[in-house]
Amino acid sequence: MERSSLSPALTVTTAFFILFQLSAAQTNTDYIKTSCLATQYPRLCYDSLSVYANQIQTSPRRLAATALAVAISSAKSTRKSMEVLAKTHGLKPREAAAMTDCVEVAKDSVCELNKSMGEMGHAGGPDFQFHMSNIQTWVSAALTDEDTCLDGFEGKAMNGNLKITVRRHINKVAHFISNGLALVNKFASAHTPPST
Repeated sequence: MERSSLSPALTVTTAFFILFQLSAAQTNTDYIKTSCLATQYPRLCYDSLSVYANQIQTSPRRLAATALAVAISSAKSTRKSMEVLAKTHGLKPREAAAMTDCVEVAKDSVCELNKSMGEMGHAGGPDFQFHMSNIQTWVSAALTDEDTCLDGFEGKAMNGNLKITVRRHINKVAHFISNGLALVNKFASAHTPPST
């Protein structure tokens, strides 16, 4: 029978370390779950952000920034999908025009979300509210862009597979952007500006 080469003190220390790590991970995921209740799509919010729990920890800033990063990734994917769909052969003139608009607003959306992410790095100090206002404006504009894409598909003449596919992509990214905006708003409202 072999004896363990680990001392009892080391074994106890290791066990406490593992329990602490598990407790911290649970705290982080609980924080994300609770924070996501402030969003319109809490399950999507939790599912998309809980994988980043170790990086987010319990930081409202990191939570908002990560939600923006997830929205950016989704917006880039949607932009690529819109570009592919716009090149589909056999589109009717009105469908082609709607797709051209969708590609343009998808590019705008990515640009506005990227500006928001860049501004998150500057959000602090006495100019916090100014930076957060910029972020909120750009994220709101990105959400509006997605709605603008769908506007081109209104009416019965535009019913069909293309409309269904576009709507699916746009709704998905709009949900991510909406969640990002809610968490940005939550972060902004929780921040107390320094007294002057």
